[in-house]
Amino acid sequence: MPKALPTVYDVAARAGVSIATVSRVFRRPDEVTEATKTVVQAAVRDLGYVPSGSARGLAARRTGSIGLCFPDFDGIDQFDPLTFTAGPVSVALDPAGDFEPTGDLYISEVMRGIEIEAWRHGVAVTIAVARGPRRSEIFDNLAGRVDGMVALSRTVPDELLAHIARRIPVVMIAGPRADDAYDHISTDSAGGMRAMTEHLITSHGITDLAFIGGPADSPDAKNRFDGHREALRSAGLRVARAPRMRGDFTRSQGRAIGRELLAEGRLPRALVCANDQTALGVLDALTRAGVRVPEDAVVTGFDGIDATQLSSPRVTTVRQPMLELGRAAVDTLLRRLSDPQLAPDSRTLPVEVLLRESCGCLPVASHDDFS
Repeated sequence: MPKALPTVYDVAARAGVSIATVSRVFRRPDEVTEATKTVVQAAVRDLGYVPSGSARGLAARRTGSIGLCFPDFDGIDQFDPLTFTAGPVSVALDPAGDFEPTGDLYISEVMRGIEIEAWRHGVAVTIAVARGPRRSEIFDNLAGRVDGMVALSRTVPDELLAHIARRIPVVMIAGPRADDAYDHISTDSAGGMRAMTEHLITSHGITDLAFIGGPADSPDAKNRFDGHREALRSAGLRVARAPRMRGDFTRSQGRAIGRELLAEGRLPRALVCANDQTALGVLDALTRAGVRVPEDAVVTGFDGIDATQLSSPRVTTVRQPMLELGRAAVDTLLRRLSDPQLAPDSRTLPVEVLLRESCGCLPVASHDDFS
């Protein structure tokens, strides 16, 4: 017969204190003396006691966990069953070719910010990904297990999000405030792309600019295109009604767009991309075809991911505070949980244009510079 797990009663008996004191050590440690905490924690270690999160949640009507909802950026809706096969170590040539990093680097940074802020407040994080036809079921189940939810805009269907928000508070990341009662945290996408486009026009004298957009339903992609159009309009240039081409924010799609532009036979002087992954993919395609960047074509991005520092040339981009975006979302959600009567919050974090080699502001480094 398996040994019975230790209980809070066992801890109290071992430490020689009341059950209420043990509970305060875990839930309100500031109300307990250091000597008492030391005795209780020693009893916990000796017995191997693990507090029951579900029991504490019932008492406080809280789970101590927040949920995250993010889109499926890898485009995989179904995996084959997992299998393992034994065998010797294999050795194989790995010729250079197209490489797509796993996951989305923007999302990775936002998630890291969420995890950091949740850790600071002693809150657990549960993640759900919008993958396949069961995503509504997954999100609905998640909502029943957490105190509140952070969702990237357009990840959860509007009807389901409204249903979830009747039970728990919801904070939206990215995109402008719509006709809703959610808290919103975003960055100045329109202002950042307007400043980028104005720089290309005024500092480099470029008038032939093509905007490479993101998904049509992405609020960030729309805002960035709006900012680009505002700069063109202010400069008296022709304002396109739609992006020259659209991608899905991935590097592989950026390469496909670059190849398609090359096939047309004439490149625009500047390719203003809606995000960094797209810009890096376009840069891959152009450099492999012998196109010189920035001499023959300028390429710019948006996000400020680390990979833009490692490309050759380095990509001029608009850096948004991705880590702070995630932290602000958790901070907003926890404040909402503490005071549900607060008015809906809407915060826009500032961005920064980083001028690098791909727009011609800095000379492209040669290999000799690194020897």
